[in-house]
Amino acid sequence: MIEWFTKNHVAANLLMLAIIILGVFSLKTRIPLEVFPSFESNVISTSVSLSGATALEVEQSVTLLIEQKVSDLAGIASITSYSSEGRSVVNMEVDDNYDKRDLLADIKSRIDTISDFPDDANAPVTELRTRTRGVISVSITGDISEAKIHRLGEQVRDDILQLPGITQVELERVRKYQINIDVEQRQLHRYNLTLADISQAIKNSSVNTSAGNLRTSAGDILISTNGKAFDIDTFSNIVVKTNQNGATIRLSQIAKIENGFEETPLKARFNGKNAALIEVYRVGDQSALEVANNVKDYIEETRPTLPKGITISHWNDSSKVLKSRLNTLIDNAIQGGILVLVMLSLFLRPSVAFFVFLGIPISFMGAFIVMPFLGISLNIISLFGFILVLGIVVDDAIVTGENIYRHMQGAESGIQAAIFGTKEVAVAVTFGVLTTVAAFLPFAFIEGQRGAIFAQIPAIVIPVLLFSLIESKFILPAHLKFMRLRQGDYKPNIFSRFQQRFADGFEKLILKRYQPLLIKAIHYRYSVLIGFICIFALLVVFVSSGWMRFTFFPRVPSEVARVTLTMQTGTPFAVTDEHVKRIVEAAQQLQRKYTNEDTGESVILDIFSTTGSNGGASNKGRVSFETIAPDQRTAQDADVTMNQLVSQWRRMIGPINGATSLTYRAEIGRGGDPVSVQISGNSTAQMQLAAADIRAQLKQYPGVFDITDNLSDGKDELQLSLKPQGQLLGLSRATLISQVRQAMQGIEVQHFQRGREEVPVVVRLPLNERNSIADLNNLEITVGELRIPLSQVAHLSIVAGPSTLYRTDYLRTANVVADINKTEVNSTVLNADLRVFLDQLKQAKYPKLDFSLRGEAKEQQDSFGSLQWGLVFVFFAIYALLAIPFQSFFQPLIVMSVIPFGAIGAIFGHWIMGMDLTIMSLLGLLALIGVVVNDSLVLVSFVNQQVAKGLTVRMAVLSAGVARFRPVILTSITTFAGLMPLLFEQATQAQFLIPMAVSLSFGIVFATVITLLLIPVNYMIIEDIKALLNKRDKNSSKEMIEE
Repeated sequence: MIEWFTKNHVAANLLMLAIIILGVFSLKTRIPLEVFPSFESNVISTSVSLSGATALEVEQSVTLLIEQKVSDLAGIASITSYSSEGRSVVNMEVDDNYDKRDLLADIKSRIDTISDFPDDANAPVTELRTRTRGVISVSITGDISEAKIHRLGEQVRDDILQLPGITQVELERVRKYQINIDVEQRQLHRYNLTLADISQAIKNSSVNTSAGNLRTSAGDILISTNGKAFDIDTFSNIVVKTNQNGATIRLSQIAKIENGFEETPLKARFNGKNAALIEVYRVGDQSALEVANNVKDYIEETRPTLPKGITISHWNDSSKVLKSRLNTLIDNAIQGGILVLVMLSLFLRPSVAFFVFLGIPISFMGAFIVMPFLGISLNIISLFGFILVLGIVVDDAIVTGENIYRHMQGAESGIQAAIFGTKEVAVAVTFGVLTTVAAFLPFAFIEGQRGAIFAQIPAIVIPVLLFSLIESKFILPAHLKFMRLRQGDYKPNIFSRFQQRFADGFEKLILKRYQPLLIKAIHYRYSVLIGFICIFALLVVFVSSGWMRFTFFPRVPSEVARVTLTMQTGTPFAVTDEHVKRIVEAAQQLQRKYTNEDTGESVILDIFSTTGSNGGASNKGRVSFETIAPDQRTAQDADVTMNQLVSQWRRMIGPINGATSLTYRAEIGRGGDPVSVQISGNSTAQMQLAAADIRAQLKQYPGVFDITDNLSDGKDELQLSLKPQGQLLGLSRATLISQVRQAMQGIEVQHFQRGREEVPVVVRLPLNERNSIADLNNLEITVGELRIPLSQVAHLSIVAGPSTLYRTDYLRTANVVADINKTEVNSTVLNADLRVFLDQLKQAKYPKLDFSLRGEAKEQQDSFGSLQWGLVFVFFAIYALLAIPFQSFFQPLIVMSVIPFGAIGAIFGHWIMGMDLTIMSLLGLLALIGVVVNDSLVLVSFVNQQVAKGLTVRMAVLSAGVARFRPVILTSITTFAGLMPLLFEQATQAQFLIPMAVSLSFGIVFATVITLLLIPVNYMIIEDIKALLNKRDKNSSKEMIEE
């Protein structure tokens, strides 16, 4: 194949054009753009609503039933649940070895057979959880009523849905519509009605249904009634009672009917004004940039048409981040590519350098062809994969091109040099690429929350490397065969003269410096080997002593800061809202403080706040502000960091009375909490005591803050118990609870579709008759024909109950979490110390409880477990891939002996750059293993070829070292040059990727220097050992003959 393509340059060029055309087509039409990659969830969730029920009641009557029903299903890796007021959610994580959709069908069928759910529980909803990423949010803001804000929000949502390339838009942070039918108790008493009577009357009158077909001679005629009510007028005319004298009582006579909203405590504000938020999502292969641009164009067109006092703005525009970061990474790739081309041109003829460099875009286009089939989008992770492989991808082309050029210098014709030069290194180059592929392959199998992110990298790197192999074998030789050596009448230009001087100087370096050094190293080979071993031992001491810190995942500042407030459960909405306003005011002060006097613009762009939630939590609030990206600020504000802003915001807000949790977040890529302890057991009281002990222990560590748990807070419950009088009247507890629930929660009598929203119709008591304990005591309970105040038939007692109950793998659980200042404390060291404390705590005080570290510690454990197996796989795979071409068990060890010294360079690089080691650093080391052996592989292969030609081992080693010095140095320099722009990148989203680039770039440079000395030394030592063993075998044979 190599010879055929080399001779048939038309076929080679057609292959190149096919790759380029298909790659461009795929990039333009089939690869979506997004900030971070989207992943399919592996969690199946079942949710059930039970309005008005306590957390304990939900757990016992719903959650436990679901858990029991699926407990013996194969394929569920773990099961977690939470039971809160009126809602149960059970999450089942799917084992990687099972099909998600098959398991989803099995779970649905199991849950559908449950017949013991409470009568008033909604039907369970079981689904595979989806992960959708919002592209941009649109805010509608103004000092107008909630109803007007809602209507404008609906209009904007519907308009945006009509824009091209947009299919998912949601109206959020607003209460849902509801038709409220409020009936006072005096009206119920006057007309001898109950809420249940009124509800049944509405159900009977407001109905659309068919009554079959009337079969006539002319054909069948459908019989139906179309009387379902959809508006206030229709509801008003519903007859709820007809007296004996025939007089009718209509709903409007006894009830107040209004188009309103659910009684969910929820209020959103944008820059301090009432707001609705429209969230726009990217779906499938839609482009985030196109989605955002269309939305922003719509905003500009709509703004002038809005009523006075109404503003429309965009918020949290991820496409801005995407565009900025894509441009940044693309710039890095271009800069790296230019540096690679410059390095190639210095060492090789410009024509050779150009055709070697041409392998980069061809290989990238090949990867673009494959990306849609692998489900890979163009995002900052996949782009990093391209940058990572930028310098590596030309290694095989450098070795091939340089060898072809060397053959041409030996007076071979162009086509002979291309064929023989390519074939001579084909095996070594092919297996060199395969070792790199093997090193990146384990990235795809890393466990933990970030495993899916890491899997993006090999999905880019491996196709690029494989296409580079195709290009270097079938396309590059066909181009280089036309190259001609410079003739005597050639007149060099300025660059040619500079390059010639550089080449002459480099040749002198090889002959005057490297060759004598290599001769001495071979002569004193055992001393050299001991010296290298001592260097590696010093590195081990350096790392194990703690001089080089390890941080599992670095803190990367975001451009959005968030404060999440949780008050004590049961805190009135108005109280929570006042505290949220206080947090907003602090952000506004900060906004004014950092306003540029010249431009009038602040570092802080907008402030968005939410009080309450759609789930009915009146004790929760959230405030966020967005900042200008650091690389887009003026010189005056360039030094203002997000950490400074958050620290000042924290001081301005101060402590909040009654808050059980007040957390600050301003980072991206955050996984689990830096400190998270899970307590499991059956005794809630014991778990509360243990949580208190853990909180006290965490307070002793410097740099640990925001210590909270999910056991510290509960909500007061009013428990009802029947009095003897109620029992004598025949009143059951179920009837009592049902009537109380109808009065307090209301009765949903029907629902209908209004536009895109489903609107419930609820019959209830007015709010002023159900907002105090006195109202509850005065509530009339119907027993037969009697109407008796609740206080006469039931006793009320106030008890503390949990607001939410959590379970993990069928046991009640609680979590204690904390944040840390990573400049003061190392989470790895802290968690190790905490693990010892938890073991002692269990033995000394809580033997019936179990403690486990979750959050970042669990992610680290999962990832390290994967890395250990990955390391074993990489070493075995590389050994096998080296042993096959060498046909030796010993020579792969020569090549692999350079690996530890690559690690030295990587760690030294982190020290130079002032960085901690992170999980990304370790992944870089894993990738380095495959890259660093390539030069050694080619070097040893060349030695073997020279020995096969009849040279002595010593001369073969010297010859190989001198001959391969240039390509070895060149491959390392191009790898470093390709990554150099990324090493000094300041953009936010690139920061957590840099440690991997540091490991790879510095590791390969250091390992290259070692390769040129250590590999020849080790080759000679292996030959010494072989000679010694052969001598021993000969002596043994001689002794046997003599005997």
